[in-house]
Order: sequence, then structure tokens, then C-alpha cells
Amino acid sequence: MAAPLYVLWLSSPVPYFLDEETGWGLEIDELKKQLQEARSKGITVRALVVINPGNPTGQVLTEENQKKIVEFCKNEGLVLLADEVYQENIYVEDKQFHSFKKIARSLGYTDDDLPLASFQSVSKGYYGECGKRGGYMEVTGFSPEVREQIYKVASVNLCSNISGQILASLVMNPPKAGDESFESFMVEKDGILSSMARRAKALEEAFNSLEGITCNKAEGAMYMFPRLHLPQKAIGAAQAAGTAPDTYYAKRLLEATGIVVVPGSGFRQVPGTWHFRCTILPQEDKIPAMISSFKEFHEKFMDEYRD
Repeated sequence: MAAPLYVLWLSSPVPYFLDEETGWGLEIDELKKQLQEARSKGITVRALVVINPGNPTGQVLTEENQKKIVEFCKNEGLVLLADEVYQENIYVEDKQFHSFKKIARSLGYTDDDLPLASFQSVSKGYYGECGKRGGYMEVTGFSPEVREQIYKVASVNLCSNISGQILASLVMNPPKAGDESFESFMVEKDGILSSMARRAKALEEAFNSLEGITCNKAEGAMYMFPRLHLPQKAIGAAQAAGTAPDTYYAKRLLEATGIVVVPGSGFRQVPGTWHFRCTILPQEDKIPAMISSFKEFHEKFMDEYRD
């Protein structure tokens, strides 16, 4: 198990862990454990946050898993906050994206049964316009009084710039069959997503070919979360340097190759496990050279600290 998302109460998180052994599944027993522990401390838990497809792990939740999550929120009286910004980024044939709203409706739940907010952004997905800040959320299942307060809070913030607002409207209303731009739009969209799938597969295979690294299948989003099985000497060197082993590894990788990864310890991974998060975003033609450079570093690192 590793890589927590968060259950929220007020402004403080109650973390929970995904199950690495089941492809980063979100186990209901883990949610119940963390919820009960929080309540035993007098914490009033208000909402459950889920990222699907996942960040930092790149998993795509199964429909059955999503149904259990919805039922858990319904039974426990929790608001479901669904980060669904990577919904177009699916790279495996046996998985597809289902919105939590769709899942809730398939179970027969109405607005009266489950408060739900889902989020989308122009900065993510296949369009990835990170420099253009814009996004939106759909809010269902909240009373008019609560919706009014949400709108009031949103209204007092600075709005997105004009280009961000235009892009958000295009994300919500993409070209449709019969539109003049539909064909070119689909060619570009499919090209981007196909390239991301190839990049994800190449990195997944590269990581799993190396001693001391295991990596779950890259199913979606833009990230992978490989696990490091480091020699004890490397762990000792990290401790002597006053840093976490995965942070020590990431710094050495950066210094040797210029490749930047995020240490898994920044995501509150399960104690005693070490990971790093990487993206699949470098241009496809640069991936082979990056893999070669990474492999060379990793093999030398493992030889240096071999027990």
C-alpha cells in the first residue's frame, strides 16, 4: 500500500493509503479504518477526496471500486469531491473512465442522496494548457443555501484570465461531428493521447527491466509511481545525509542526469517503502535518450551501494 489521497475535515487532511498490490486500488477497509480512527479522536470528517485517474499513481479505478466508494460516502454521510481532470487520459484497453456522478446515478442515488462536486481543468488532460489557468466544477446534491455560499466564495476570488475562460468553454463544448473543425480536432486529440500511451508503456517497461525497481501498469493520467527497493547501504547513506532514501536517490539522479522526479516521501507513502513520481510528458522523441540516461545512472547507483 502506498500513495495517499485525502479525507478532509475543515482544513486538515486525514490521509489514507492506496493498495499497491492491487494496482493502487482504493480499499474500503482502509477508508473505514482511517475514518473510525479520526472519529475516535473527536474529528468530524466532512468529505472524501478521490483523484481518478490518479495522481501520483496513474491508476484508473474500476467501476466496481467506484460503486463501493459512492456507497461508502452515502452510508457515512460524506461529501464526495471527485478530481476527474485526467478523464481523457486512459492508456489500457481493459479500463475506461466513469464519472462519479454517472456511478451514483447507476446505483439509483439522486441529488437528495449524495452531495457531489466534480472538478475539471484546462491545465490537465490531453490539452494540458498549464500556462492558461481555467477550470470548473459541477456541484450536485447540495441545498440552495449551500450552493449560494459556494457561489459567493467563488465570486470573491479573482477570475481566470480571458484566454483561460475561453479554453474552459472549449473543454466543456468541444467540436462535434459535422462541425468544420471536428476532423482535425479528432486527429490532433487522438495523436496526443496515442503518443502519451506509447510514452507510458516505454517508461513502464524500462522501470520494470531494472534491478531494484518495480512499477505498476501505467493506466492513465500523466504519472507513474515506481517503487524503489534500495540496498541497505543506500538507505544508510541517506540517513547519514539527513534525508529520506527516495529523496537521496532523486537528488543523485538530478545531479547525474538532469532528470527531475518527485520523491515518494512527498506523498506520505506507507512507512518503510520508497517511491518516486515521474511524468510521461517529455516529448516522445526524447524518451529513449532519457531512458538510457536513467538506466545508466540506476545501474551505477545500485553497484555503488550493493550490500
